[in-house]
Amino acid sequence: MHAHDMETAKKYLEEAKTHLNTISSYSEEFPSQLNHVYQEYAEALIVLHAIENKSIPGMKEIGIPQLPYLLGLLDAVGEFKREMYVSLKNGKKADAEKYFELMETVYDELLPLRFSNSILPEFRRKQDSARHQLEQARGELL
Repeated sequence: MHAHDMETAKKYLEEAKTHLNTISSYSEEFPSQLNHVYQEYAEALIVLHAIENKSIPGMKEIGIPQLPYLLGLLDAVGEFKREMYVSLKNGKKADAEKYFELMETVYDELLPLRFSNSILPEFRRKQDSARHQLEQARGELL
């Protein structure tokens, strides 16, 4: 996706979706492992959607369970930051500002959610990481 070869990215995501459908039957035996797989898949779908549409897809829109979707959103913040830097490098300030806006939206919308690690492992750490990335990106954008 970072090379903006969307055709190849979509092909790989379709393959991933096929594999996810195959392994989803193991969700009761291996819930945390499958959540991580769904989280990575969610992140990829969110980033693809953001690059193509400059917006964030909803959980139902991409068909991802709640917990992996939330974690995938927080992981996508770093990818939005990368896209912002590429846009700045290429002289596309409006695109850079849009990626920064997406970063802010994710962080601001998820800020009120405070879960303990026992309920949603990694959520707080990922929130803190998103805040740090947002602060760095703000400085670079200015």
